[in-house]
Amino acid sequence: MTTVEERRTSAEPPSDPRPVGLGAVGWLRWTWRQLTSMRTALLLLMLLAVLAVPGSLFPQRNIDQVAVAQYAEDNPATAPWLDRLGLFDVYSSPWFSAVYLLLFISLVGCVLPRTKVHLANLRQPPPRTPARLSRLPEHRAVAVDAAPAEVLRAAQEVLRGRRYRTADFADDRRGASLAAQRGELRETGNLLFHLALVGVLIAIGTGGLYGYRAQVIVQQGQAYANQVTAYDSWDPGALVDGASLPPFSFTLDDLRVAFDEDSTGNQFGAPRSFSADVTVTDAPGEAPRREEIRVNEPLRAGGASVYLAGNGYAPVITVRDAAGDVLFSQGTPFLVQDANYTSTGVVKVPGLDGDLGLQGLLLPTVSEDAAGVPFSSFPDLRDPEVLFFAYTGDLGLDDGVPQNVYELDTSRMERVTGTDGEPLRFAMRPGETYELPDGLGSVTLDRIDRYAGLTVRHDPARGAALVASVLAIVGLTASLFVPRRRLWVRAAAAGDGAGGRTLLEVGALARSEDHGLAAEADAVLSAVLARLPAPPPAATPAGDAHQTGSTPSHQPPRQEEP
Repeated sequence: MTTVEERRTSAEPPSDPRPVGLGAVGWLRWTWRQLTSMRTALLLLMLLAVLAVPGSLFPQRNIDQVAVAQYAEDNPATAPWLDRLGLFDVYSSPWFSAVYLLLFISLVGCVLPRTKVHLANLRQPPPRTPARLSRLPEHRAVAVDAAPAEVLRAAQEVLRGRRYRTADFADDRRGASLAAQRGELRETGNLLFHLALVGVLIAIGTGGLYGYRAQVIVQQGQAYANQVTAYDSWDPGALVDGASLPPFSFTLDDLRVAFDEDSTGNQFGAPRSFSADVTVTDAPGEAPRREEIRVNEPLRAGGASVYLAGNGYAPVITVRDAAGDVLFSQGTPFLVQDANYTSTGVVKVPGLDGDLGLQGLLLPTVSEDAAGVPFSSFPDLRDPEVLFFAYTGDLGLDDGVPQNVYELDTSRMERVTGTDGEPLRFAMRPGETYELPDGLGSVTLDRIDRYAGLTVRHDPARGAALVASVLAIVGLTASLFVPRRRLWVRAAAAGDGAGGRTLLEVGALARSEDHGLAAEADAVLSAVLARLPAPPPAATPAGDAHQTGSTPSHQPPRQEEP
């Protein structure tokens, strides 16, 4: 037989209990709950915005490779470390992509369960009427001369007219009542906003995989074909096949640029309009069509958009050797350096006995300051002049190392000197020819053409991103400005039981801060009272007729004493 002491001992827990951990599955569930919480989604969204800031502080390879190369040359100590951290490719870096992916997972895991719960709530009737409406933030009570059923019928018409969902509770112990609710659009807008953010992320990801971006300079009168080899810079998506691009092409027929010519104003020389006339062929063998490209009005062809991003001047230069044979003859784009279109460019002419390099400075409207230094006083070609500096030596074109076409590497070259022994510098105007010393040949400035800097973009998810962005704005607006309200109307016999009167009660409750709740309760009560029939006038007793100013027909009028 077991004693009480033995039973007590057997019921006691072990002296050294082991703590029970979450386990692998428990930790996974905890991690998933943390990742899919709204707080985590907001933190990831803020972190993504912060991580995007370096993309605007440092030049990006997919936008301007020349600027990246120039930054590396100007900052040789820090540029390699920045490159290792991916700060020149922010939006395709592993750390940015990781946050982007986590944000996508967090939004999906947070929004989809909430959407399921919200859809279930939409099918549920409004909650039952509270026992004591007087405890609600807004409560109104008034006795009316109407039956409870008539009062509730009027209240239902009013509430439905104000877009409330209603439910009848006739079995209420305190009297028949009506429950109403509206404002589900607020939660719908909240969910729509987050679902639209997911749509934006999907659209951006799709565009990054199947889209491409390229830049090209096209001189006036030249043709362009949509081929990878024709681009000056090429930034394709991960799944883009450069060999199967849409085969459209166009010719830059004319480039029109207008500047402010009012010398009395402070906008003198400011650009006013840019436009380009092009002849487009959508595919080989198809009929060409004429189009005009303006700023923010791109050319649409082959599913891509061709934007007019910039313009400049391309002097047409011809270089001949001492025997008069043409070594180089083509337009050379010069890069704009200031608001007056002072531009710089280089000409690289390889030769058998040595290479020739020319550095040029284009002044569209040449003027001189007080010290005699030439400068450009207006961006248009009013009085153009090009200053050249000549070098001979090795251009390094046979080294197999890519070079910047807009810069001249003079580390293995020597400056050409004039007859006076000074470094050679000569100025030319269109149509002039200059003979180089030491039998180096001649340089001719044939003319100065314009060029257009074009950006070609193909983003198959652009329309989807626009639709998702608009839906996000609509959803955010609804979530901020649509109030969530619940109203209850109860109609019960008045407590005094006098005259069969009905006590009409209206209670209102807001799901969030709502400064218009009191006005809503007053408006509903007033509308219900307005729909109820007016009470009949009370009968007047015969003995009190003289008090009301009326005279019974069977009595003579009483004479008033003077």
